[in-house]
Amino acid sequence: MRIAIVNDLMVAVEVLRRIITISKKHQVAWIAHNGAEALRCCALDVPDLVLMDLYMPGMSGVECTRRIMATTPCAIVVVTSSVTEHLADVFNAMGVGALDAVNTPIQFDAQNQDSVNELLRKIDTIERLTNSTRLPDLPRKEPKPLPVRASDDALVVIGSSSGGPQALAKILSGLPADFPAAIVIAQHIDAQFVGELSRWLSSQTLLNVRLARHDDGLAEGEVFLANANDHLVLTKRGTLGYTSTPESVYRPSVDVLFDSIAEHWQGRVVAVLLTGMGRDGARGLLRLREGGACTISQDRASCAVYGMPKAASEMNAASEILPLDKIANALISKVMKSRCRPSLGGVA
Repeated sequence: MRIAIVNDLMVAVEVLRRIITISKKHQVAWIAHNGAEALRCCALDVPDLVLMDLYMPGMSGVECTRRIMATTPCAIVVVTSSVTEHLADVFNAMGVGALDAVNTPIQFDAQNQDSVNELLRKIDTIERLTNSTRLPDLPRKEPKPLPVRASDDALVVIGSSSGGPQALAKILSGLPADFPAAIVIAQHIDAQFVGELSRWLSSQTLLNVRLARHDDGLAEGEVFLANANDHLVLTKRGTLGYTSTPESVYRPSVDVLFDSIAEHWQGRVVAVLLTGMGRDGARGLLRLREGGACTISQDRASCAVYGMPKAASEMNAASEILPLDKIANALISKVMKSRCRPSLGGVA
């Protein structure tokens, strides 16, 4: 991969440069020491990946990320002195399109090998993710009608990736405290950040946001957030669980979650696919639509990264394509007022 470095500290730049070059799998595309310089460099030469510092003179890493994603989109990983101490700004960067975050390695030596390996692992994951459009899909499962039980319970299931935290907050903040459905979310995010994401989302909504645990039962008004690098699934018993299979670059995989809902949920389903790089969730969204679920994808204009919803649109997987600010009201309408039926027409 061709990797750009955006950092105002020369020590950090040199450590990152050495890690990239010594790996022998990657090369440094260019180096910028502030946000304005990074924008100019990106305009001339879009790299495969940008390692973005959060705090620089003039323009912050969050604002630089937002502008790059708006003009010359590419994969961005936040690299900062302490991810845990700067989580609010890390989530802000992820909200405008950053894919992940990692602590800046202090030195490139044996004592800091763990942080070096963590950065290289993130880079490898991003490389697999950006190449995912050339990878084969997970095996496609044949659609079958979703069974409806007498209680007619409703379930909302949401998949999101880069740009997801802010998109999720926007949707959840628009739902009432008495929302009569459980909500299950698979957000592409490293498991080490999920606890803070759950707490932050809780502050944005009247609903109860919690980390999904193995064997959790679903309850109305509860929001269950995938809490592992394994895949969150609905089991045949109707409870939540985790599985390490199938192998997928997306972890937790939205497709795997959607497939399990199609297999085991015995009520009404409203599935939503939000902003994100790649195509995870599009195939699963199509399977849910073909089985009779309501399926919604976020529109291009409101996406931080128009990847996963674009794939869904190309597959005709969404019965509705909506701007982010319309999705909460759509969920209220569909869950509280009406039952969805399979649609045989084109994408709305």
